[in-house]
Amino acid sequence: MTIIAKKYHGIFYMLLAALGFSVMGGAAKLLKGSFNAGQLVLYRNLVGLIVLLVGFAIKPPVSHGGKRRWLIFRGVMGTVALYTLLYCILHLPLGTAMTYNLTSAIFIAVFSFFLFKEYAGKEVLFSVLLGFAGMVLVYKPAMHFPWYYHLAGLISGISSAIAYITVGKLSKHYDARVIVASFVTSGVLIPALCMLIRYAGGFAADEIFMPAFKLPSGIEYGYILLLGLAALFGQYFVTRAYGADKAGIVSAISYANIVFSVFIGMLLGDAFPDAMSLSGICCIILSGIIVSIVKRRNVEPVETPVR
Repeated sequence: MTIIAKKYHGIFYMLLAALGFSVMGGAAKLLKGSFNAGQLVLYRNLVGLIVLLVGFAIKPPVSHGGKRRWLIFRGVMGTVALYTLLYCILHLPLGTAMTYNLTSAIFIAVFSFFLFKEYAGKEVLFSVLLGFAGMVLVYKPAMHFPWYYHLAGLISGISSAIAYITVGKLSKHYDARVIVASFVTSGVLIPALCMLIRYAGGFAADEIFMPAFKLPSGIEYGYILLLGLAALFGQYFVTRAYGADKAGIVSAISYANIVFSVFIGMLLGDAFPDAMSLSGICCIILSGIIVSIVKRRNVEPVETPVR
């Protein structure tokens, strides 16, 4: 395997993750009228947990361990990010909700620099800003909504950034599947506990803190299975991506989510992108090209034989 190919692993993994999360978003859109945020969090992660447990039985993970508290922290932050993202999707236009969530790339760049002194260079910083601008052009976020919806959106972006940065620090100690398992386990336990508290205490149901339990029916089982499997696929490869390269590098590629989402949305009946949206897609693609060029320039063209 060449050194160049190895250097591109983070970018390749993030592209796969973006595709997985885009498919997940399409499945969530199909379920939007039937389930609330808390219920979707539970089912999304329950599917992933079952698949991971089967995988662990077939091939047990090999990890060095030693960072259990950080592993739990990553799981909780990922669950907070998912809760707030789904809450925004249910109450804000999809464009606004996704814009807030993908601000995680900006927060990752800021946190990585100030907390870990990771600086990927001016070109990558420019590509992050260019990708964010393209994302806004595609989704045209609306601001005329109550402040607490926007607060939830910001929490989604910040908590996603913290969770992804934590992934990079955990990847040296744990199998990628173990890191993903920390997230899906938290994503099952937290909503399940909230449901139990609601029933035990007789509290009124809401969509986040005290969701009611609801079983799917008919085709909804298929949509939930797609939701969980696509999310697990995306979560696995985003974990691999942040473990393979600097957070600032791979976060710029996360904007590919927008391109995939536009075309998946069209398959589900959305209109063809207008001129402004197409301009945004071009900005996003250019953002990824800049990162790729920077990576190639910084790689020595030396080949090593496959072992």
